[in-house]
Amino acid sequence: MSLLLDSVPRKRLVVLGLDGLPLDLARTLGASLPNLGRIARNATTVRAEIPELSPVNWTAFFTGNGPERHGVFGFSRIDPETYALRITDFEDVACPTVFDRLGENGLVSRFVNLPNTYPVRPFRGMGVSGFVSHDMEQAAYPPFLCGKLLEAGYKLEADTNRGRADLDYLLSELRNTLSSRLSALDMLWPDLGWDLFVHVFTETDRLFHFFMDAVVHPGHPHHLDCMRFLADWDVALGRFLARYDALPDPKRLLVMADHGFTEIRTEVCLNTWLRKQGLLFFGGQPADEWDMSMISAESKAFALDPGRIYIHARDRFRRGQVLNRDMQALTVQIAERLARLTYENEPVMEAVHLGCDIYPGATSDQVPDIVCQPRPGFDLKAKSDRNDIFGLHGRTGTHTVNGAIFIDTLGTRPDRMRDIGRTILHHFAITE
Repeated sequence: MSLLLDSVPRKRLVVLGLDGLPLDLARTLGASLPNLGRIARNATTVRAEIPELSPVNWTAFFTGNGPERHGVFGFSRIDPETYALRITDFEDVACPTVFDRLGENGLVSRFVNLPNTYPVRPFRGMGVSGFVSHDMEQAAYPPFLCGKLLEAGYKLEADTNRGRADLDYLLSELRNTLSSRLSALDMLWPDLGWDLFVHVFTETDRLFHFFMDAVVHPGHPHHLDCMRFLADWDVALGRFLARYDALPDPKRLLVMADHGFTEIRTEVCLNTWLRKQGLLFFGGQPADEWDMSMISAESKAFALDPGRIYIHARDRFRRGQVLNRDMQALTVQIAERLARLTYENEPVMEAVHLGCDIYPGATSDQVPDIVCQPRPGFDLKAKSDRNDIFGLHGRTGTHTVNGAIFIDTLGTRPDRMRDIGRTILHHFAITE
């Protein structure tokens, strides 16, 4: 029986992640980037989970569930006692991953640079976490992989703090991360001792946030520099696709982005809007743009990035004073006002969702009461130290809910990001 099982070919599934790549731009760039052109030629789109952020959407992908089950609603989480913020990570994921489910069925997974998997926890396979990863020891599993990555000079993430104002430096950083991803691919792929392989390139997201204008406008002074980098990125795609092409049958390829992307028209700071509405007050000067510790008891609501609104409820937050009997009316009132918010006579919001509607059955203490979905080009923020609602602050590109590239060599067309994770489980005949 063992010999018979060993002779059955693996039904390998390969996932190539291209963080923040919209289909329309992929088709434009694909005219001069051959490997991207191959992908874009027969691609369709998939809708991002809301909010349209990487940790929310990559977590939906690798769990097959939406935020109401996986428990990740944004980049940050707030402590209801101290009002301190911290970055979301893998320890906040509240349900099993597809890697857990495959492992329970004797199948092996491997992944490279997968966002929101730090710190990596044991599973049946090998993995290198992606953004946000702080140190190699907790970014690699099994532990021996850490040493091999360090020997290869593996770089966990590009320095975008300096890179946002220095394109040459940013492109150098991105070339280093691109090289690192390929080094990890060379380590984890060749023995073919796996059933599922997930590999994510995040360089497009990093470039587009700060130089989207340079990418999309041929007359921009930095356009050629960006295109030279994207040509290197395309070569990396080719190396990955060549490995897939060489796999024996049966095999299947999914290519996906976690959200779309577009040029920024303006940033929109919701905490500034709440202050001007007389709904948010600070008891002192915040230490920085992320400092929420100064929210005062008289505040009725506050926002967390990108468009999550929390009612300052007495039963939820230490200094909250909003009573349960007033919650619904206040929530609806704020949602209606946000829906009417305009910039240069144009509406800012595509939709304003109530948390109870968009996240049915959620039990996390991080569930927002209102979730804003902006129209393309409006980049929602929740800074604590801005005086103006509208303005530009160094970024030229922002996420979109719609338009993320997707392709499946078997032709499926998932609706939302969570459905891609479910497609993986269905491929291996694992029931939900």
